[in-house]
Amino acid sequence: MKLYEILKGSEYSLDLFSQDAIVELENRIIERTDKKGKTYPAVSCLVRNKEIKLTPEEIVRQLYAAKLINDYGYPKSRLAFEYPIYFGRETKRADIVIRDNDDANVAYIIVELKKPKAKDGREQLKSYTHATGASMAVWTNGMTIAYYQRQNPNYFKDIPNIPNVHQTLEDILQTPFTMDDLVKNDKLTKTGKSLKDLILEMEDEVLANAGVDVFEEVFK
Repeated sequence: MKLYEILKGSEYSLDLFSQDAIVELENRIIERTDKKGKTYPAVSCLVRNKEIKLTPEEIVRQLYAAKLINDYGYPKSRLAFEYPIYFGRETKRADIVIRDNDDANVAYIIVELKKPKAKDGREQLKSYTHATGASMAVWTNGMTIAYYQRQNPNYFKDIPNIPNVHQTLEDILQTPFTMDDLVKNDKLTKTGKSLKDLILEMEDEVLANAGVDVFEEVFK
């Protein structure tokens, strides 16, 4: 079974992932039959070490987890799926959490996939990072992606990427850019966003945060 068949009609996509990663996941698909005799695709989860149903959201989660492991170098032991986040008596679950290297009980980076629209995902991430103290967050639906640094409970600063296992946030923020770097890391191509998307995100941040300097956001 091909992944695009499962994604058909959903708001998730495979645009951000390499063909090799897509094929690798497709090769791991197992067809199962439920109690009503209906077949469905399943796969052995990279992180949870158990078989799970392969939904559109789960496809993106498995592919992004593979990216965190293979491209960013994070060991599986630092990744958690359905990570519990507590809001008083209510508990919500983050799609993927990268745990802190020194304390496995602390969330370092939170990844949100359940909200396939960027604005909804960003609002969810704000509440998750505020509740856990995580300093960074990622939202993706497989078509576009956004990386954020939490500067205060209500303000997310857009950052070019998240650090790999050997880097810190400061390494990412202090990386000097040449003209070639700017072309290579152009947001309109690397994140899958349009110019309209970037402007709307900027507008959301400015309107939501009275203390944010409008002109500073425009210049960014």
